[in-house]
Amino acid sequence: MTRPFPADITVFERGWLSSNNILLRGERPVLVDSGYATHAAQTVALVEDALQDQPLSLLLNTHLHSDHCGGNAALQQRYPALQTEVPAGEASAVALWDQGALSYRATGQQCPRFTAQGTLSGETERQLGDRRWEVHAAPGHDPNSVMLFEPASRTLVSADALWEHGFGVVFPELIGEPSFAEVAATLDQIERLAPEWVVPGHGRVFPDVKTALATARRRLDGMVRDPVKHARHAFKVLIKFKLLEQQRMSGAQWTEWRGATPYFKAIQTRFFSTYDLASLSEELLKELIGSGAARREGDSLVNV
Repeated sequence: MTRPFPADITVFERGWLSSNNILLRGERPVLVDSGYATHAAQTVALVEDALQDQPLSLLLNTHLHSDHCGGNAALQQRYPALQTEVPAGEASAVALWDQGALSYRATGQQCPRFTAQGTLSGETERQLGDRRWEVHAAPGHDPNSVMLFEPASRTLVSADALWEHGFGVVFPELIGEPSFAEVAATLDQIERLAPEWVVPGHGRVFPDVKTALATARRRLDGMVRDPVKHARHAFKVLIKFKLLEQQRMSGAQWTEWRGATPYFKAIQTRFFSTYDLASLSEELLKELIGSGAARREGDSLVNV
């Protein structure tokens, strides 16, 4: 029988664009991940409401994709004494605010500048809230990503390494850095940890880890067999993310953003060399429109 989900862990389940936020309660409350920049005010409001007059002490980022750390700056402004820790492999890029290394320029997304005072490293232990948590490396979706596991309640904060119905886009693969094997190894690590509850980066908390792992492995097998299909999916994910952010883009804005987003050119060059970028992007945009995820209104693209 699965034990009850811990009462001292509060999960703010967010819709796209933002990742879920996980509040670990205790004498020194901890927040894991902060959502996207356009939702930062809502993130702050959720934390304020949950903590009332208690200050937030520590902010951790499982990885530094924009949907997981876009609220960092707002939280740092709201809580001046807040300590922020990021995966160790990202610390230098944060200190220099190297947006190329941090992927924001590459994906055409935004993230207000924030600071970090410490780092998270895999295969270590930390006191977070009222519990002792293990930190585990979780490369694949992002090479520096980490997960958090609490053995007493067998609760796993999986970030984008495992969702109830899959996992996040394997971004390193898109630029020629083989990472499917790392995804598989991270899934194996989750199976060894044997969590009873998984708090994913997106979607609801779930207990059926066996089914989720089987789904993720089937999806991964499909990507390994057909990496071009994965690349097409990634391209459309980036478009949909921007439409969710903007809600409406004129034809000129779409063309300008597409040309200024390096991941598009990288995907086109690596996987679709017989296309030019404009033709490829229009074909994939038509697929999004055909699936009902977007529509055209005159010259404009509109999120659905």
